[in-house]
Amino acid sequence: MFPPITTGELLHTTELLQQLQKQSKRCKLYNIMAIKQQQKFRDEIREAGLRVTGPRISVLTILAEANTPLSHAQVADMLEESAVDRATVFRNLQDLAEVGMLKRTDLGDHVWRYELASGHGAHPGDRHPHFVCSNCAAVSCIAGATVTVKAPRTAPATLRKGAFEVHLRGVCDACA
Repeated sequence: MFPPITTGELLHTTELLQQLQKQSKRCKLYNIMAIKQQQKFRDEIREAGLRVTGPRISVLTILAEANTPLSHAQVADMLEESAVDRATVFRNLQDLAEVGMLKRTDLGDHVWRYELASGHGAHPGDRHPHFVCSNCAAVSCIAGATVTVKAPRTAPATLRKGAFEVHLRGVCDACA
Protein backbone atom coordinates (compact mmCIF):
# COMPACT_ATOMS: atom_id res chain seq x y z
CA MET A 1 0.00 0.00 0.00
CA PHE A 2 1.04 3.57 -0.66
CA PRO A 3 1.19 6.16 2.11
CA PRO A 4 -1.58 8.79 2.02
CA ILE A 5 -0.92 11.96 0.00
CA THR A 6 -1.04 15.23 1.89
CA THR A 7 -2.84 18.31 0.55
CA GLY A 8 0.50 20.07 -0.02
CA GLU A 9 1.83 17.13 -2.05
CA LEU A 10 -1.38 16.98 -4.06
CA LEU A 11 -1.18 20.71 -4.88
CA HIS A 12 2.48 20.35 -5.84
CA THR A 13 1.68 17.37 -8.08
CA THR A 14 -1.22 19.25 -9.69
CA GLU A 15 1.02 22.27 -10.36
CA LEU A 16 3.66 20.02 -11.93
CA LEU A 17 1.04 18.41 -14.19
CA GLN A 18 -0.23 21.83 -15.28
CA GLN A 19 3.32 22.97 -16.05
CA LEU A 20 3.94 19.80 -18.09
CA GLN A 21 0.71 20.35 -20.04
CA LYS A 22 1.70 23.97 -20.83
CA GLN A 23 5.18 22.84 -21.84
CA SER A 24 3.70 20.11 -24.04
CA LYS A 25 1.46 22.66 -25.80
CA ARG A 26 4.45 24.96 -26.35
CA CYS A 27 6.49 22.05 -27.75
CA LYS A 28 3.68 21.10 -30.13
CA LEU A 29 3.36 24.72 -31.27
CA TYR A 30 7.15 24.99 -31.71
CA ASN A 31 7.19 21.75 -33.72
CA ILE A 32 4.39 23.00 -35.98
CA MET A 33 6.26 26.27 -36.51
CA ALA A 34 9.52 24.39 -37.19
CA ILE A 35 7.81 22.14 -39.75
CA LYS A 36 6.31 25.16 -41.53
CA GLN A 37 9.68 26.92 -41.51
CA GLN A 38 11.43 23.86 -42.92
CA GLN A 39 8.84 23.57 -45.68
CA LYS A 40 9.39 27.25 -46.50
CA PHE A 41 13.15 26.60 -46.68
CA ARG A 42 12.57 23.58 -48.97
CA ASP A 43 10.48 25.72 -51.33
CA GLU A 44 13.06 28.55 -51.33
CA ILE A 45 15.94 26.14 -51.98
CA ARG A 46 14.08 24.65 -54.95
CA GLU A 47 13.20 28.13 -56.27
CA ALA A 48 16.89 29.04 -56.06
CA GLY A 49 17.73 26.07 -58.29
CA LEU A 50 19.49 24.04 -55.61
CA ARG A 51 18.80 20.49 -54.50
CA VAL A 52 16.98 20.16 -51.18
CA THR A 53 19.17 18.28 -48.69
CA GLY A 54 19.07 17.68 -44.95
CA PRO A 55 22.30 19.61 -44.31
CA ARG A 56 20.98 22.65 -46.23
CA ILE A 57 17.78 22.65 -44.19
CA SER A 58 19.84 22.28 -40.99
CA VAL A 59 22.16 25.17 -41.90
CA LEU A 60 19.20 27.45 -42.65
CA THR A 61 17.41 26.41 -39.46
CA ILE A 62 20.45 27.18 -37.31
CA LEU A 63 20.90 30.58 -38.93
CA ALA A 64 17.17 31.34 -38.56
CA GLU A 65 17.39 30.69 -34.82
CA ALA A 66 20.62 32.65 -34.34
CA ASN A 67 20.43 36.23 -33.10
CA THR A 68 23.81 37.10 -34.57
CA PRO A 69 25.76 36.20 -37.73
CA LEU A 70 27.57 32.86 -37.36
CA SER A 71 30.90 31.69 -38.74
CA HIS A 72 31.42 28.42 -40.58
CA ALA A 73 33.09 26.98 -37.47
CA GLN A 74 30.13 27.93 -35.27
CA VAL A 75 27.59 26.38 -37.65
CA ALA A 76 29.74 23.25 -38.08
CA ASP A 77 30.07 22.86 -34.30
CA MET A 78 26.30 23.09 -33.90
CA LEU A 79 25.83 20.39 -36.54
CA GLU A 80 28.56 18.11 -35.22
CA GLU A 81 26.09 15.75 -33.51
CA SER A 82 24.10 15.49 -36.76
CA ALA A 83 27.13 13.88 -38.44
CA VAL A 84 27.34 16.69 -41.02
CA ASP A 85 31.01 17.18 -41.86
CA ARG A 86 32.65 20.59 -41.92
CA ALA A 87 33.28 20.52 -45.69
CA THR A 88 29.57 19.95 -46.35
CA VAL A 89 28.68 22.84 -44.05
CA PHE A 90 31.19 25.08 -45.87
CA ARG A 91 29.86 24.14 -49.33
CA ASN A 92 26.27 24.70 -48.23
CA LEU A 93 27.08 28.12 -46.74
CA GLN A 94 28.82 29.09 -50.00
CA ASP A 95 26.00 27.77 -52.21
CA LEU A 96 23.25 29.42 -50.16
CA ALA A 97 25.13 32.74 -50.14
CA GLU A 98 25.72 32.50 -53.89
CA VAL A 99 21.98 32.17 -54.62
CA GLY A 100 21.15 35.05 -52.26
CA MET A 101 19.54 33.13 -49.40
CA LEU A 102 22.39 34.03 -47.03
CA LYS A 103 24.28 37.25 -46.49
CA ARG A 104 28.04 36.89 -45.95
CA THR A 105 29.83 39.46 -43.81
CA ASP A 106 33.45 40.03 -42.77
CA LEU A 107 33.54 42.06 -39.57
CA GLY A 108 37.20 42.98 -39.91
CA ASP A 109 38.69 39.83 -38.41
CA HIS A 110 38.95 37.94 -41.74
CA VAL A 111 36.25 35.46 -40.66
CA TRP A 112 33.19 35.18 -42.89
CA ARG A 113 29.95 35.17 -40.92
CA TYR A 114 26.57 34.24 -42.35
CA GLU A 115 22.99 35.25 -41.63
CA LEU A 116 19.72 34.84 -43.49
CA ALA A 117 19.22 37.41 -46.22
CA SER A 118 16.21 39.69 -46.28
CA GLY A 119 13.05 37.88 -47.27
CA HIS A 120 14.35 34.62 -45.84
CA GLY A 121 13.38 35.18 -42.22
CA ALA A 122 16.19 37.60 -41.43
CA HIS A 123 16.02 40.41 -38.92
CA PRO A 124 13.51 43.13 -39.65
CA GLY A 125 15.11 45.08 -42.44
CA ASP A 126 18.09 43.43 -44.05
CA ARG A 127 20.28 46.49 -43.66
CA HIS A 128 21.12 46.53 -39.98
CA PRO A 129 24.48 47.33 -38.37
CA HIS A 130 26.51 44.88 -36.29
CA PHE A 131 28.29 45.64 -33.04
CA VAL A 132 31.68 43.97 -32.52
CA CYS A 133 33.30 43.97 -29.08
CA SER A 134 36.94 45.04 -29.32
CA ASN A 135 37.84 42.92 -26.28
CA CYS A 136 36.10 39.56 -26.71
CA ALA A 137 35.11 39.82 -30.41
CA ALA A 138 31.45 39.05 -29.61
CA VAL A 139 29.14 40.06 -32.45
CA SER A 140 25.58 41.24 -32.06
CA CYS A 141 23.01 42.56 -34.49
CA ILE A 142 21.53 45.94 -33.82
CA ALA A 143 18.13 45.22 -35.34
CA GLY A 144 15.91 48.24 -35.76
CA ALA A 145 18.84 50.66 -35.90
CA THR A 146 19.26 52.70 -39.04
CA VAL A 147 22.34 54.39 -40.34
CA THR A 148 21.98 57.08 -42.98
CA VAL A 149 24.91 57.95 -45.20
CA LYS A 150 24.69 60.92 -47.53
CA ALA A 151 27.27 60.17 -50.16
CA PRO A 152 28.62 62.99 -52.29
CA ARG A 153 28.92 62.52 -56.05
CA THR A 154 32.62 61.85 -55.64
CA ALA A 155 31.99 58.82 -53.40
CA PRO A 156 32.38 55.32 -54.85
CA ALA A 157 29.34 54.07 -56.76
CA THR A 158 28.67 51.27 -54.26
CA LEU A 159 28.34 53.82 -51.48
CA ARG A 160 25.93 55.95 -53.54
CA LYS A 161 23.85 52.84 -54.33
CA GLY A 162 23.72 51.87 -50.66
CA ALA A 163 25.68 48.64 -51.17
CA PHE A 164 27.70 48.83 -47.97
CA GLU A 165 27.73 47.42 -44.44
CA VAL A 166 28.05 49.25 -41.14
CA HIS A 167 30.03 47.72 -38.27
CA LEU A 168 30.34 49.46 -34.94
CA ARG A 169 33.19 48.66 -32.55
CA GLY A 170 33.39 49.19 -28.86
CA VAL A 171 33.34 47.30 -25.57
CA CYS A 172 30.30 45.09 -24.90
CA ASP A 173 28.41 45.13 -21.62
CA ALA A 174 30.02 41.86 -20.48
CA CYS A 175 33.53 43.30 -20.91
CA ALA A 176 32.78 46.79 -19.60
